[in-house]
Amino acid sequence: MANTVEEIKRPINEEMKLFEQKFYESMQSKVPLLDKVTRFIVTTKGKQMRPMFVFLCAKLTGNVNEKTYRGASMIELIHTATLVHDDVVDESFKRRNFFSINALWKNKIAVLVGDFLLSKAVLLSTDHKDYDLLSVISRTIREMSEGELLQLEKARKLDITEDVYYEIIRQKTATLIAACCEIGAVSNGVDENLAKKMMDFGTYTGMAFQIKDDLFDYLSSNVIGKPVGIDIKEQKMTLPLIHTLKTANETDRKYYFNTIKRYNNDQKRVKELIAFVKSSGGLDYAIDVMKNFQQKAKDILNEFPDSEVRKSLHTMLDYVIERKF
Repeated sequence: MANTVEEIKRPINEEMKLFEQKFYESMQSKVPLLDKVTRFIVTTKGKQMRPMFVFLCAKLTGNVNEKTYRGASMIELIHTATLVHDDVVDESFKRRNFFSINALWKNKIAVLVGDFLLSKAVLLSTDHKDYDLLSVISRTIREMSEGELLQLEKARKLDITEDVYYEIIRQKTATLIAACCEIGAVSNGVDENLAKKMMDFGTYTGMAFQIKDDLFDYLSSNVIGKPVGIDIKEQKMTLPLIHTLKTANETDRKYYFNTIKRYNNDQKRVKELIAFVKSSGGLDYAIDVMKNFQQKAKDILNEFPDSEVRKSLHTMLDYVIERKF
């Protein structure tokens, strides 16, 4: 796993090292408390897949330049802000085995830090008159918020169709990966068609990534450390479940719908539902859809000449659907 990430990073190793420093600088402020929190953010960061997409797509369509670094910082600022806000909304006290910001500094500070990071992302673009980047970022923030709200609205009624599910995951997850790929290209001043093509590449990749995430709920105690059936307990309607309920007979549909609605904390009923999803082909269906999105992304990549960067993006696409967490 670690080897795969190193392999993906190979053509952008130097850029990633320099990016860490630039990203930290982009978060600095004159308020000691804020600096303490942002230092904590930098030391607990994840694999940084999103900046990797920015730099690889920049190299695929041209070169990495100062604007690319600003674009990558903007993406990471937004991503971090949404994670900080998500932890407050979900009342979550751990993230990647570290305490979350709201656990260490309470909700009010966490919300304000999230707001600060979003404002930094906007200022980074306006200070340098990168209005094309600002346009991508603004659209991304709007879509991510809409996706979250659409999911919350639908979760109340549990009436999510397959099309609505795709729209939710496109807005919630895929739109940020799409922004990474588009920004990488836009930082090179490419034409509109190529920018759109890179955005599509990111969208398909993000869709595959989220479906893989949703599959973890059905894989016996996975490496991710997320207990099996947690989505069902939280009444989250994901693709394996939506497809299973759509194709089930009336009796089964009513029974299992009732499990989600009223017995989502009954371990025996949840296990029974997981077994039903597996035996009804819900998992296989979701895996096929995921691979289809992956293939669409690969088709776009294959339009570019062979290079080390293209190989890295291919490896990234395989990693997205083969990862164990």
